[in-house]
Amino acid sequence: MNDTVYVGNAGKDAPLDRGWLLGHFKEPGDPRHSDALEIKWGVHPPGDERAEWVRGEERTALLVLISGRFRVELPGRSVVLAEQGDYVVWGKGVDHSWHAEVESVVLTVRWPSVPGYAVRQPAPDGPGTAAAHS
Repeated sequence: MNDTVYVGNAGKDAPLDRGWLLGHFKEPGDPRHSDALEIKWGVHPPGDERAEWVRGEERTALLVLISGRFRVELPGRSVVLAEQGDYVVWGKGVDHSWHAEVESVVLTVRWPSVPGYAVRQPAPDGPGTAAAHS
């Protein structure tokens, strides 16, 4: 395999990095490393939701429903994606959160890929935090 080519499967690769397939958080030199954009294959069980709102958004995002029923919360508005292919786009400055109403698969593309939006998760052993891309 050429170092500039990566062949994978979203369903198998996504769980390795909380759904993220491409972005600044991949190792430099990995063809999936990018400061230009991020791509996520999100598989969400019923009731799954973002732990906190994204505030001070500096990116543009596109979220496409592959399957399920997925709600995106935006300031003063909820958008429900219910049919395969339904999508929503929001730009810089638009805070957001989300909730999977039923088991859902969504494809998210965000640009540019910048650090600083990870929800801090408690470490499995107790106090402390570990970064998570959401």
